[in-house]
Amino acid sequence: MNSTNEPLDAPLGRVDAYLAGLNLEPARRRELREHVAATAPATHAEALERLYDALAEDGDGQGDEAALAARIEAAYPRLADRRHAVGGGGYRGASMPRLNRWSMSPANMDRRPWRFLGRIMPSVERRRRLPKAVPSRLRNIVRLRQFFLFFLVAFPAAGATFYMLTTLPHQGKSALEIVILALGALLFAWILVGFWTALAGFFVLWRGDKYLISADQSAPPAEDHARTAIVMPIYEEDVPRTFAGLAAIYESLEATGRLEEFDFFVLSDSVKPDTIAAEERVWAETCRSLDAFDRLFYRRRRARVKRKSGNLADFCRRWGGHYRYMIVLDADSLMVGSTLTAMVDRMQANPSAGLIQTPPTAVNRSSFLSRVQQFATRVYGRMFAAGLHYWHLDNAHYWGHNAIIRIAPFMAHCALPRLPGRGALSGEILSHDFVEAALMRRAGWGVYIAYDLPGSYEEVPPTLIDELGRDRRWCQGNIQHLRLLFSDNLAPAHRALFANGVMAYTSAAIWFVFLVLSSTEAMLEALKTPDYFPSPGALFPSWPVWQPIWAVSLFCATLVVLFLPKILGMAMIIARGQQKDFGGVGNLIGSTLIEIVLTSLLAPVRMLSHTLFVFTTLIGKQVKWNSQQRADSQVPWLAALRFHLPGMLLAVAWGAALYIYTPGFFPWLLPILLPLFCAPVITVITSRVDIGVWMRNNGLELIPEEENPPAELRRVIEIERETREADFADIVVDPSLSALHIGLQGSPRRLDPGVASYRDELAQRALNEGPDSLSVREQRDLLADPQRLDWLHRALWTGDALPAWVADRLRGESALTSVTASAV
Repeated sequence: MNSTNEPLDAPLGRVDAYLAGLNLEPARRRELREHVAATAPATHAEALERLYDALAEDGDGQGDEAALAARIEAAYPRLADRRHAVGGGGYRGASMPRLNRWSMSPANMDRRPWRFLGRIMPSVERRRRLPKAVPSRLRNIVRLRQFFLFFLVAFPAAGATFYMLTTLPHQGKSALEIVILALGALLFAWILVGFWTALAGFFVLWRGDKYLISADQSAPPAEDHARTAIVMPIYEEDVPRTFAGLAAIYESLEATGRLEEFDFFVLSDSVKPDTIAAEERVWAETCRSLDAFDRLFYRRRRARVKRKSGNLADFCRRWGGHYRYMIVLDADSLMVGSTLTAMVDRMQANPSAGLIQTPPTAVNRSSFLSRVQQFATRVYGRMFAAGLHYWHLDNAHYWGHNAIIRIAPFMAHCALPRLPGRGALSGEILSHDFVEAALMRRAGWGVYIAYDLPGSYEEVPPTLIDELGRDRRWCQGNIQHLRLLFSDNLAPAHRALFANGVMAYTSAAIWFVFLVLSSTEAMLEALKTPDYFPSPGALFPSWPVWQPIWAVSLFCATLVVLFLPKILGMAMIIARGQQKDFGGVGNLIGSTLIEIVLTSLLAPVRMLSHTLFVFTTLIGKQVKWNSQQRADSQVPWLAALRFHLPGMLLAVAWGAALYIYTPGFFPWLLPILLPLFCAPVITVITSRVDIGVWMRNNGLELIPEEENPPAELRRVIEIERETREADFADIVVDPSLSALHIGLQGSPRRLDPGVASYRDELAQRALNEGPDSLSVREQRDLLADPQRLDWLHRALWTGDALPAWVADRLRGESALTSVTASAV
């Protein structure tokens, strides 16, 4: 920090270093230094006290409070202006708008057993009366389409089950074969739902859709400017990437000329001291660079209640009254300004719409796995989104981000209750988005997918292990929907979506059990002595029947159902002449084949992991919902081996048993067993960034956003590269950040004498031994105490000698500043 020739161990050198950390104008810095130098301070303490006195003359209040205010005003004058404009609440209040409190009570998500009790206990029914579902204006069309979908799924699934029946040795006459047939029917139905969804999307994208929600139905009045909040709940995220994305969105909106209609909110639940320090510094620096202290707001909750859904509900209760809409983003979300304004325009033009979801495209990752997933979402993702719209219309999905919500009905109907009881299926509703969409639809508000809107982006996990860690959290949340499946007065479409969410993970367990029982059937047939006369007195033998041609036909039909949508997505791109954006026809076909092969290899690995997730969830094992890894990172060989070792052992044992007892059935299971055994190799290779970069350079797994990247994607990378982070030690040492953090804590608190003594000891230990001597919990306790933090900050700077770790830090920052200045 020290930019003069005075050494740090001289009184004026200490003052120079402190002034450098306040980001003052050069003239004001010289004035303050001359004021201190005129008193000829003999000690560091005396020099800093003179500086604090001079600063206090510019700040509000008296003494230490005035000096603190002056430090904030010097570093962030626009924040100080907001403090005066908002009034009350100090700088904590200045980081958010004025309160506008609305009530938001949990919705009644009662289940059908209560309706039965209400018949014999009317008093219970009166107390627990549920709201009636409001019919959709498209109800008849939705019912007709979903009735059609039911037959499109049921009849082929029944036919496939019959085919499978003919391939079984006893044609379904044993209990084991009946179970196998039932599981097979469920699996056929599951993949057929995806197949017909994709085909419906292909039809819609090719022919158009008159029910697409648009802004063409009725233009909003010119004087009607709908206020919209762009809210981003975060928890222990990559801070530079998070705020770089917000800054890019801000600039993109500004370019549309409609920035004044939007406010931005970062709603933090972070608890790690280093993350908190980084969030506060990067938020303030982003606001200063964009001149956005009155438009980009930041709040960190003191209690993480109900995670993301609780954070959004808390925002709505306190500030939702200022806005008509809110656009929900994830930390990795990025949306183009024109897309955001189009979402608002569509809400304005459709007063019955409560929620509009955009289908996000995956971008910005470079590992082999993430590149394949980015390619898949770009080629097939919009087709599936269009298919979902076709079948559900105004009863659609909500994926929790990159969507716009009408705040008033959301607050009136979509607050989530706590599920009673114990175990993993009780407590807070984890996968909140599907439930909120169902409640919005129940109240009569349409939920749509705007599949035609471009400019909506997200990022995917870079490795298979990261993806499975995310799936473990999602699995528990989706299986909770079993308890909500039969809630009263929900739209049939949303019951189906709840079932779809449950099947997203239980289908893996069904597949696993199906394979195990099929293997068991094959081995039992190989081990037991055939009984050709099972019925007493039978005159003719009953021969086991095996139809290999039918089995092969069924296998080929299944492959068609699984892979035809991918081929159609590729064909549509070629038919529309867009293949150049994907590297040309040859590269597009090659990329599709790579995606199909890799998906096939990963399917057994995901199956086994999801089966384990379902089992651990059902036995009541809770999972922590932590932040996810977003940046590219290669998986070490040892970590991959340790993660997949149980699956490898299972594959070896399973394959050995089949090869020994029924070698004819072994080749049929080899496509399952081989990927399980090679899972560590697959995991490590797919995590490699160099392979992903090589593919991109050679036009494989290429997407248009890489060939012609939007300005917003390029801008995110630029801003992230320029962002300077912070850690807990910076809050202790840095004059600007220390003052900002203390100001954001609000009014001083009265502490129990025991707690005060404990925190005094923490501050003293941090002074003597450095912040690293404190545990994360102790650092967090100290961060919540503005009085002790201010004392610690002053004690560090006014001591006779700076601790070595502080001096090294200041010299390092000074060198960095000099190098940066030279580069400029």
